[in-house]
Order: sequence, then structure tokens, then C-alpha cells
Amino acid sequence: MKLYCRGHEYRYAVEQMLLTLFPDERPEYPALRTEGERMEITLHRAAKFTTASCLLCRGGSFRGRARADNRTLTDALTAERVEQRLVKNAMYRAALAAGHEKPAWGALTGVRPGKLLTPLLKSGLGEDEALRRFITAYDVSPRRAALCLDAARHTLAAESSLGEKDVCLYLGIPFCPTRCAYCSFVSQSVEKSMKLIPPFLDALEKEIKATGERAGELGLRPVSLYFGGGTPTTLSAPQLDRVCAVLEKSFDLSALREFTVEAGRPDTITEEKLRVLRGHGVDRVSVNPQTMSDAVLEAIGRRHTAADILRALETVRRVGGFAVNMDLIAGLPRDDEEGFRATLEQVLSLAPENVTVHTLSLKKGSRILTEGAALPGADEVGRMLGFAEEKLRAAAYEPYYLYRQKFMSGGFENVGWTRAGHVNLYNICIMEELCSILAMGGGGSTKLIRRDGGRNLRFIAPKYPLEYIQGIDGVCAEKDKITAFYRGLEE
Repeated sequence: MKLYCRGHEYRYAVEQMLLTLFPDERPEYPALRTEGERMEITLHRAAKFTTASCLLCRGGSFRGRARADNRTLTDALTAERVEQRLVKNAMYRAALAAGHEKPAWGALTGVRPGKLLTPLLKSGLGEDEALRRFITAYDVSPRRAALCLDAARHTLAAESSLGEKDVCLYLGIPFCPTRCAYCSFVSQSVEKSMKLIPPFLDALEKEIKATGERAGELGLRPVSLYFGGGTPTTLSAPQLDRVCAVLEKSFDLSALREFTVEAGRPDTITEEKLRVLRGHGVDRVSVNPQTMSDAVLEAIGRRHTAADILRALETVRRVGGFAVNMDLIAGLPRDDEEGFRATLEQVLSLAPENVTVHTLSLKKGSRILTEGAALPGADEVGRMLGFAEEKLRAAAYEPYYLYRQKFMSGGFENVGWTRAGHVNLYNICIMEELCSILAMGGGGSTKLIRRDGGRNLRFIAPKYPLEYIQGIDGVCAEKDKITAFYRGLEE
């Protein structure tokens, strides 16, 4: 769609809303005169109010408008955030005027709805008033807002438990047995790259030591440790033992509250690996079926069956000492509402401590997208998610974190559900940006958080294993940014 921005350069905000409203459209910024189907988005700053307006020409001419009192624009960063919200709301209201169906999350485009609701709760408003303002400001459906409120309660509890020097550690292992059809994560199939694992681990050891040195000098205190990927349990038991031992030598883990490993694929889980992990204090693992339908597993390229998932979970329980998360995805190819319901009911019968219900995201680079697989429609996906919420709440699970992604079917969300006493702190911290994440490994994204509301700092290691190996000296040198960031906060 042709887009014309006047009085502002908030193209990213404009494109976010365009993606929410018209996901099949791609942004164009013509230099010539306005004509044809288009959106004209104008921002005007007057003495008392800043106003955004949008003209949508698409089967007619439709207008939307949003404004803010200039007294709320207390500083440059706040003004920028408010102005971007006005631009989005004007576009949203123009689309609704044109008859566009209201999205489940209303005018919200970001990945973290809780970042908008939590400040209202912290301001001293009661929950009812905070929820009312949240719904009014962003036109969120009451059902989605209630999910957000439940998660926000856990956010506030987690935040109050964190000290100024508390951090989370993330370790990325970018290898998998095979590549799933829905996946766009940078991970190498070990069928093709087994030879890269030993040099990758050598490089990873260097990065762990470099990160640990900075953390120790600054007095940073790891409270959560998370192995992601890829599939970390693609590594052998001795390789997992080596990585855990290096972490223990490089960091003071005496304050660690949880240690999570994404065992993920049941075809990588063995008793030997689990005993190694348990010996190093790992107390949470993911056994992620995504679906319990063999036909759907085949369609998404998972080279295992539902029976393998049951055997893997039995092994986890036999070793003991692990809280278990199980991931499900609503909207997979060859799945339908009946199949998703059967999957959820079977998973609930296994009584995992956590269940994460994802909405399929059609990510660039995934095989589902490139091959054009037939998928359940947005309405059907919505019914899957509604069924999941009903069943999970009835089984005494509650939502403790949620986030959204681009290109999600129906514009819905991913929700982590927990039984009492089994909240995963890392998931809350990374989604709600409660503390710094010191990341190591291929594609590891370090995010340094300013708890005073200032600008955060993010830097990412090379994504592909070979690039990571070849660039490890630069990766280690980049850890100086951690020192500079925290020294700057102390000055």
C-alpha cells in the first residue's frame, strides 16, 4: 500500500500498524503525488495538543484521528513514544471506519502488551480502573485484557523480587536434529553440520569465560540460567557436561533460582543426558510436542512420533527433579480444531508443570511459508486458543507471561501457563524486560536493561555457527559493552 507520512518520520510505527491491519500489503513510499489506494498519515503539533490524522483511501475515503495533551510529553523519549502511538491509533481508527474487523488486540502492535498495562497497575490505580484504561486506550478485547492482567500480576511479583545487580544468563546452542517446517530460528541440522559442534564448543567456552569475567568484576548476580537454541540436548552427554562445568567455573551461581534447558525434541532426550543435567542443578526442562498428532508431526518435519514424546516424558519423570514445560502450537498444517483439542487433552493428562500455547507465526525463511502449506484459518485458530484457555484454567493453570509476534495467525498471542509454584522467572524477565540478559552462544542476544526507564542496550552474536566460530574474538571483545553500561549507571 502507498504510504505518505507528513510531519513525522515514524515509518516503523506506520509499518507495524499496516502489518496488523493489512498483513498482505507491503509498504511503498512514493515520491510523486498522492493517488490510488493509500494511507496519508499526518502528525500536527499545536500549542496544547499533538494530533495524528489518517486518510485511508480504499474502497472509499475514511478518516481516523488521535490526539494527546502536550503536558503528557514530559521529555523527548516520552514524546516520541506518545507520538508513535497517536500515529498508530489514527491509522487503526481509519481502518475501523472503513469496516475493517477489529483485531483481537485492538490497536496494539507490539510484542509486549504487559509493558503497557503494568505501569498502570504500578501507578496506584486499582486493577479494575487500570484494566478499564488499558481497554479504552488500545481497544483491546476484554478477554485479551484479562489474560494480560493475569500475566501482569506475575510480572509485578517477579519485579519486586529482583535486586539492582540481578541478571539472567542465556546460552544458545544453534543445532537441531532436523529443521522443523515452521522454524525460522538460526539452527543447523546436525545431519549436515556435526563437524561444527566441537569448534563451536571451543568458541563458546571462550565467550562464557569472557562474559563471566565482566559479570564478576561488576558484581552481577545470576538468578536464572536458560539453555535455548536450537535444541541444546542435540549435544552429547559429555558435551553438555563440559558446557555446564565451564559455566560453573566462570560465574558465581550461588544465587541461582532456576536452571532451564530446552530439551525440546524428544528424539534428543536420553537418561544419560538428563542425569548429567540434573547433576549440574538443572531443575526445569522442556519436552515440546507441538502436537500429539503423528500426521501433523510428519507435516512439520519432526522425525518422531507422539509415542516418542510419551517415552521421553517418562524418562524425565524417572530421573526426577525436573519441572516440565510442554509447548503446543495452534494453527499447524494438517491440524484442525478437533485435532488440537485432542492434543491439549492428552497433554493435560500428563500433568506438566507448565504448558505454553503458541499461535503459529508465519516467519520468513520457514518451510511452511516457502512451500505454501494449507493452514487452519484465523477463526479456527481463535477457537483453538479459546478452548485451550478454558481447559487450562479449569485444570488450575494460570497465565504468567505472554507475548506476540509478527505474522501470527489471526494476530493472537503466545501464552505461558503455570501451576502454582512453577513460574519460570527467565520467561517473565525477558518478555517484560525486568533485568539484563547476558547471552552467550550463536545468535545470543544480550540486552542490558535500564530500570529507570532509559534506553536499553542490545547486541547480538553472529547467528550462524561458522560465523560465530570465525568471529569469536570480536564476540568476546564486545563484552566490554557490559562493563561500560554498568559503569555508566554507577556514575
